[in-house]
Amino acid sequence: MTDIREQLTWNLIWNRLLAIVEEQAQTLMRTAFSTVVREAGDLSAGVFDTRGAMLAQAVTGTPGHVNAMARSVGRFLAEFPLPALAPGDVLLTNDPWDATGHLNDFTVVTPVFDGARPVALFAATSHIADVGGLGFGPDGREVFEEGLRIPIMKLYERGALNKPLEDVIKANVRDPVVAQGDLHSLAACNRVGAERLLATLREFDLRDLDGVGRWIIDTSRRAMAEEINRLPDGTYRHDMVVDGYDEPVRIVCALTVAGEVIDIDFSGSSGLSPYGINVPPNYTEAYASFGVRCVVGNDVPNNAGSLAPVRVSAPTGCILGAEFPAAVSARHALGQMLPDVVLGCLDQALPDVVPAEGASCIWNPVLRSSQDVEGRLRSSRFVINPIFNGGTGARAGKDGLSTTAFPSGVRTTPTEVNEVTAPLIFWRREYRSGSGGAGKFRGGLGQVIEIAHAEGAPFVVSKMFDRIGHPARGRRGGAAGAGGRVYLKDGGELRGKGRDEVPEGATLVFETPGGGGVGNPAERAPEAKRRDAEEGLI
Repeated sequence: MTDIREQLTWNLIWNRLLAIVEEQAQTLMRTAFSTVVREAGDLSAGVFDTRGAMLAQAVTGTPGHVNAMARSVGRFLAEFPLPALAPGDVLLTNDPWDATGHLNDFTVVTPVFDGARPVALFAATSHIADVGGLGFGPDGREVFEEGLRIPIMKLYERGALNKPLEDVIKANVRDPVVAQGDLHSLAACNRVGAERLLATLREFDLRDLDGVGRWIIDTSRRAMAEEINRLPDGTYRHDMVVDGYDEPVRIVCALTVAGEVIDIDFSGSSGLSPYGINVPPNYTEAYASFGVRCVVGNDVPNNAGSLAPVRVSAPTGCILGAEFPAAVSARHALGQMLPDVVLGCLDQALPDVVPAEGASCIWNPVLRSSQDVEGRLRSSRFVINPIFNGGTGARAGKDGLSTTAFPSGVRTTPTEVNEVTAPLIFWRREYRSGSGGAGKFRGGLGQVIEIAHAEGAPFVVSKMFDRIGHPARGRRGGAAGAGGRVYLKDGGELRGKGRDEVPEGATLVFETPGGGGVGNPAERAPEAKRRDAEEGLI
């Protein structure tokens, strides 16, 4: 085979892998029991070579899952080397430091065999609304309080389900049917990926992915290095203050460009929190590297090769370098702020390219049934984890996007689905007029949501919100977006993080934050001002 024919063939296989992992992700969404996966796409899917290096990821999914999972497969192989595995084996864990940062994410890894020969691995992660303990939220003081932690072990062994493990999980969660169904959906999507991959290997007469895998990784690494090389060398610094739990948290970032490598250092950031907003290193790395990829090498496919030139560090004892057994359940509340901080550094190297700050952290409350002091339910039992989003920051030449998840990419869950899966009524969900920061280009708008119990019963809300006391800042003269709010209609304000009970007959109101503006508001085009006014956006 000539070099040209070989490269054409490998390009075809690379594109086939991208199609396979997307089918893997879509299978996960179609079969998942959790609405946050099925409707919002809070998941990741990917294919890995036999060394545990990620070759391709699904477009569907969130960077926090994908980029953390890219590192986690190697940990699975350290615990269960490929020679110790057999066809029909399926591994799983929800350990925050071995998977994707908190207990609510289960990662399942499936080795693929052609006969008795291992040829690849598939991995997938999805979010489960409840894993026991205090429930998904920031109130825990250590990981032991946050729910059930499963070390890396076999969910299936040679095709046989690990029934005792499944029984332990079901016995410790508030919605065992959903938890059980989601674990099987993760295994199912990996199986679909494996079937498609084996068919591809046969079609192209390949024994394994090792050769094409090395080519994919080397090609991506070189392409990313070339993109970094175009940046001016130097160290760029930026910082941000966010709400935290009981006191503000400062995130400090130094981004150093040196030749073909970018180093990101979070030294100087706040220390560990006594509450569950700490961020494990794998999740810090996932979102910090994504911040780089948004503007540097964003056309280069995301895999082990393109991720390698971006190195991330946070010192032990830092809130972004949390080690076991720190409480980490709401790690996304800070972790999803990291792209804004990294982009603030890159704005100095790439002026007029980087967007303004946005709401960033998704607003994903856990809403569940309430109990009296004796443990009796005050209504039918339910637990849901709906997703709401604020506005993104204005872009260099365009307005920000309203009620859009950036950087997570996790979509808002439909009102109809929320109401079908819980005895709640969503009385209102609409754009929050005036919440986008003014500028030559306006920040995206947040939204207003009003929720009440259909039977007037009290219910519990666990909140992991930010950008309330510290709104998204504008760039180059643009105004800040509006800060978020949480309150009871005809009642008082609630804090942005922690567990509260919504009283009988009360209506809970969320106002998600807006994004910052870019440029002097006086320079906004008259036509854009008129359109904003006509559409009620200001």
